[in-house]
Amino acid sequence: GMAFSNVGLGVDHGMAHPLSALHDVPHGVACAMLLPVVMRFNAPAAKEKYAEIAKACGVYEAGMTTDQAVEAACKAIEDLSKLVGIPQHLSELGIKEEDIQALADQAIADVCTPGNPREVTRDDIVAIYKQIL
Repeated sequence: GMAFSNVGLGVDHGMAHPLSALHDVPHGVACAMLLPVVMRFNAPAAKEKYAEIAKACGVYEAGMTTDQAVEAACKAIEDLSKLVGIPQHLSELGIKEEDIQALADQAIADVCTPGNPREVTRDDIVAIYKQIL
C-alpha cells in the first residue's frame, strides 16, 4: 500500500475503481479486463518496457521489433486473462453503453489516473471502456 500511495497506479486502476463502486465488479476482475486495452493505449509512452513484459511472459522472440514486442506482451496478458476466466466484455457484467459516461466521469477524477505513463483524457477513457463493452 505504501508503494501504491507514492507512485500512482494509472488509468487501469482509475477506471477499475468506478466499475467496482458503481457495478460491484471485483477490483481485480475490473483491472484484468481493462489491462490489455490500457496497455495498448499506454504503449506509445512506454514501448521499451513492453519488451521486458514480453520476456517475463515468455513470448519475446529474438529479432522482434519494439512494436511486435508490445503486441506480444499485450496478447500474453489478454490470453492469461481468458485462461483464468476473466470476463472479456463489460456487457457480460450487465454494464450498458449508457453507463459509460458516469464511469468516465469518476475515472478521470480518480486519484490513480494522473499516475498514468501517457496523458489520458476523458474521451480516451470513454473509448477504452467502449473497446471492452
